[in-house]
Amino acid sequence: MGYRDYTTLEVWKEARKLVNEIYKLTEQFPKNENYGLTLQIRRCAVSVPSNIAEGCGRNHTKDSMQFFYIARGSLYELETQIYLSEDQNYIIRTETKEIQDQITVCKRLLNGFINYYKSKT
Repeated sequence: MGYRDYTTLEVWKEARKLVNEIYKLTEQFPKNENYGLTLQIRRCAVSVPSNIAEGCGRNHTKDSMQFFYIARGSLYELETQIYLSEDQNYIIRTETKEIQDQITVCKRLLNGFINYYKSKT
């Protein structure tokens, strides 16, 4: 079924915004975390819009849905990593809340998109 123009999707735009916020946030992490939590958090964040895009480019609904579910899983993984970052005192509670709010926006939009996509098939 493919939704080719993914760049117009609000869910993709918000996920992209999340990536930018994550990169800014993790710049302040200790340098010894560059290949640890920093890298893991960034990869997780990048996975969200990337998997939305890849899912939109697939020709079969089942394939597309798998990528959308991976994107959703990455949001949950990212959420946990943000809490772990606060536990390590790399970020403060207000930063955690700001990122979690953006993650929540992305989760809501992605769940809506998944439901919409399912209904069109």
